[in-house]
Amino acid sequence: MKKYIFLFAMLFALQSYAQKDKTVFELKPSQSMLMTGKGAGQDGAINPYKDGNSIAMIKNLGENEFSIRIQRDGKIIKSRTLAAGKSTKIALSKGTELYFDTEQKAKVKLEFMDGLN
Repeated sequence: MKKYIFLFAMLFALQSYAQKDKTVFELKPSQSMLMTGKGAGQDGAINPYKDGNSIAMIKNLGENEFSIRIQRDGKIIKSRTLAAGKSTKIALSKGTELYFDTEQKAKVKLEFMDGLN
């Protein structure tokens, strides 16, 4: 019985670890990537709070800077650069699209939290 409990605990821990790794993205040079905002099959990441306000927590894990772009209806609302090793939080409202743009190789960690509608 102890073996089964241990096995179950290990499977749960591995599942949690695997889900966390899905929030890290590697961008190729001269790449723009839609992270969230257009829906299933088009988004690079799943925002569990897409039906309301949310906060994107973004950390640059790479050695190069990259740009963060927020759009609504094809118009840029906000754009900023994130230096290597830095992190930021960006508020997203329903209907906005989050993009990452880079001229050099980049590695990004992206997580979402509720924006407290």
